[in-house]
Amino acid sequence: MTDTPLPSSDPAEDFTTEGSSEMDESVHGARLWRDDGWTARVIKNEDDEGWAVAMIKDGEAEPALVGPWTMGRNKKDPKPLDTSAFNTLVKTASEVLRRHEQQLRAQLHKEVRVASADGNDELDITLDIIPDEDEPYALLSALDHFGEQIAQVQVAPNFKLSKASAAAWVENEFRRPG
Repeated sequence: MTDTPLPSSDPAEDFTTEGSSEMDESVHGARLWRDDGWTARVIKNEDDEGWAVAMIKDGEAEPALVGPWTMGRNKKDPKPLDTSAFNTLVKTASEVLRRHEQQLRAQLHKEVRVASADGNDELDITLDIIPDEDEPYALLSALDHFGEQIAQVQVAPNFKLSKASAAAWVENEFRRPG
């Protein structure tokens, strides 16, 4: 016998903890499961007759993952959430967030390696875009082979970092590119 509660006849009853001020409070319901910083909510799929599940990380406004949910035995109501399903959903949603963060980082951080001005060493030149809503900008930095920053200037967020632009910056003694 399972300890997972059966869905109520009124789906809204499954979401009564929505207004709860205790976000860290665990809830283990048939259509709402909250634990370990995540909330799984089974919802009616607006596109068809089926059900969907939304995974929301605590503190976030938008779901990290929304996907189809399995129908129950009666082929009408959703299958109740359980520990195993919730753990799988957390793992999948965490992976989605991790990939999104990696993609964002790749868009906001660029790096090339060029020779130093004297040609005796290599420098890592990085461009980090700061996506400020009012005044976005980027930081162009030079790091020596120990990873120590030896120069940094602020540039436009649309600055194109390439081996050629990095080498020109090094040759120009790290003056702000025009």
